[in-house]
Amino acid sequence: MLLRQDAAIRDRIGAGATLDEAVDPSNKEFGPLAHPEQVQMRVAKRAMMLEAGMQPYPVHLDVTDTIEAVRAKYDGKLEAGQETEDVVGIAGRVLFLRNGGGLCFVQLSAGDGTKIQGMISKKEIGADSLKQFKQLVDLGDHLYLRGRVIASKTGELSVFATEWAIASKALQPLPALHKDLNDDTRTRKPYIGMIADEKVRNMVRNRSKAVASLRRTFDDHDFIEVETPMLQTIHGGAAARPFTTHMNAFDLDLYLRIAPELFLKRCLVGGIDRVFEINRDFRNEGVDATHAPEFTMVEAYQAYGTYDTIGQLVKELVQKTAMDVFGSHKVTLLDGTEYDFGGDWKTISMYDSLSEALGEEIVPNGGPDNPGTSVEHLGEIADKLGVERDDVENHGKLVEHLWEHFYEDKLYEPTFVRDFPVETSPLVKGHRNKAGVVEKWDLYVRGFELATGYSELNDPIVQRERFVAQAKDALAGDEEACDIDEDFLEALGVGMPPAGGMGMGIDRLLIALTGATIRETITFPLVKPLALQ
Repeated sequence: MLLRQDAAIRDRIGAGATLDEAVDPSNKEFGPLAHPEQVQMRVAKRAMMLEAGMQPYPVHLDVTDTIEAVRAKYDGKLEAGQETEDVVGIAGRVLFLRNGGGLCFVQLSAGDGTKIQGMISKKEIGADSLKQFKQLVDLGDHLYLRGRVIASKTGELSVFATEWAIASKALQPLPALHKDLNDDTRTRKPYIGMIADEKVRNMVRNRSKAVASLRRTFDDHDFIEVETPMLQTIHGGAAARPFTTHMNAFDLDLYLRIAPELFLKRCLVGGIDRVFEINRDFRNEGVDATHAPEFTMVEAYQAYGTYDTIGQLVKELVQKTAMDVFGSHKVTLLDGTEYDFGGDWKTISMYDSLSEALGEEIVPNGGPDNPGTSVEHLGEIADKLGVERDDVENHGKLVEHLWEHFYEDKLYEPTFVRDFPVETSPLVKGHRNKAGVVEKWDLYVRGFELATGYSELNDPIVQRERFVAQAKDALAGDEEACDIDEDFLEALGVGMPPAGGMGMGIDRLLIALTGATIRETITFPLVKPLALQ
């Protein structure tokens, strides 16, 4: 559409038409952000620049200083009306524009939102150049200014331009920046959100700081970062429904990974005793305030560790991230409330806390000789409480569903929930003292699960038994059950040291630290196309 209109407009400009004459107000073939006439006018200005030998998208401009650097150097150091002989070349997006008679004012914004005033005068650049400036520059353009650093008569730090150039001509006008963006625009067009909303820009930067902090902490503890396959022949490492794809070269069906766990454990077998990965996982499941189909996870494994040592590491990771990003263990959430990650964190047992909530003891399933609380009785309790049940059920699933009914969204302060049913954790080592229970914890903050940690199962015989049980669940219709990974079992047979392991969603970490939704923490979230709504 723009290409077709550009050709027509350039023909009119080339034939000597004015800007107003080059625009066809009846044409509606333009994008959803703009009014058609505004877009046509900007396309016409681009054409006029080309006709005059000016580049609307130049390759290089002599930018000598950032707006942030100029602010840092001169803020508060110049009196009103004071001028310096210091010459700088700066560039930024035009957020404000006032064209006077012989003097024009612009406000340029850097990517982080730092702003500075530019002054363009007839005296400094000449009448013809000032006329072009007034004619060609629009809100939203990226503008280059070269000139002296001064303070205006009102004391505003400014660059008094001796030279200007459009660094990038914006053909789509920006939305009104003084109004709040609606959630749909912010989600579907994140680049607009970054321009218009400081909270969006801060989230991008804070996410980067958080990931950098995690890497520093792992490095402090001598962990090695690796990358493991995204495309896998077997889906495993977590209980989740996978995405599928097909590799034409091998005529092979593949899965997008749901977790890197089985490959990271292979690293332990290979002698990398402390290993971690920060990367994408994919799970073909529901979307809500804390779940996304494509998300970023950190997983780490520590040879000769346990779920106790890995829990201490996770606490350190979270607390150091809060300190590195916000300067304190106590953070202020988007709704203005404070949340404290400092101090000691609470620990509870899943079975003990569920027994307390029900007023009767719930006993783990310790095997044929010690079956614990029956599936039938747990099902009766679930039905009485109106707890949703799975098509494929066992003792462990019912225990977790019942526990979630009472506790999941009520654990506000940081809390480790320990000792899970064996049926729901096929990759975790059995508890050293309790039959039917595995050494696993989930970390809850503000009513949602932030991280999980295990004492890792490294017995290849027991691991095969767990995989077989999962395979039976899969045959019965459980789409989240893991496949039997023969190569992983062979690797365990070579010998994996005892280890502690953890997994934590980066998106969820940002939710915990800021109070945002998961979509707000992901720079480019997947959203349903408008055509499907």
